[in-house]
Amino acid sequence: MNKKGPLYAMFFSLFLLLPGCGSLTVLNPQGPAAKTLSDTIILSILVMLGVLAVVYILYIIMLVKYRAKKSNEGYIPPHEEGNKWLEATWIAIPIIIVAFLSVVTVRTTNAVENVPADYKDQKPLVIYASSSNWKWHFSYPEEGIETVNYVNFPVNRPVEFRLYSFGPIASFWIPQLAGQKYAMSDMTTYLNLVAETQGDFLGRNTNFSGKGYAQMEFTATSMSSDDYDKWVNDVKSTASQLTEDKFKSLLATAHVGRETFSSTHLTFSPPPGEHSEHMDMDHSNMDHSNMEMDNNEHSHQSN
Repeated sequence: MNKKGPLYAMFFSLFLLLPGCGSLTVLNPQGPAAKTLSDTIILSILVMLGVLAVVYILYIIMLVKYRAKKSNEGYIPPHEEGNKWLEATWIAIPIIIVAFLSVVTVRTTNAVENVPADYKDQKPLVIYASSSNWKWHFSYPEEGIETVNYVNFPVNRPVEFRLYSFGPIASFWIPQLAGQKYAMSDMTTYLNLVAETQGDFLGRNTNFSGKGYAQMEFTATSMSSDDYDKWVNDVKSTASQLTEDKFKSLLATAHVGRETFSSTHLTFSPPPGEHSEHMDMDHSNMDHSNMEMDNNEHSHQSN
């Protein structure tokens, strides 16, 4: 049997996989939250590389120093009782490494869960991001508009996404701006981010939630405040209103393109939880689960 076969197979596999690493967007952050996550990832990689370097160096030393040779043929080493200081050292070092990475992770998690420190004096733009099979709905309660499969917001302004789902659990992720957060049907989760450069950023669902999840992508665009205000005014003056029947039709349709409306679904289909500051009080007690059940029925039919 050719013993080099598995080695060749491993290198060939790496050759096939490397083209997919051409653009690691998570390591190209364009906002403070993504920068914090990127720094933590790089630090963790460096720590792990340090551990591997020590292990492989010691491994090579042991192989070279204690290998079998003609000069020591038949040699039987003496019995050793062990060294308590060495044993304490190789127990303590992993504990210290894990403790260090744990502290870094906790601090990183706390940092990205809140509005970035340099932007705490600004009022966040609130956007409700809801998922359905297989699309994203973005509701702007303060502007009174809604988009499907794309979201716009001003650069250098904190944005608070409030996430929930009209179907299975989805994962909301814009790699260059923030970490991922789950969108669920019975609760609202929150994601804070700031874009510090203007441009288009890919967002998607990263949780396997059925056969259409791979196409559940959207474009997040950060623009100047003036361009954002102009876009909002254009939507209000040119887009049609989102009716309840139209919204039900959107939920029932598996795949749609980019759509824009001059009103939101929040009044007749509010998110789970208490959001009275953005809801019509006459409709705030509607049951979100009814819309979820309707969407699930259409989902089963499409499958």
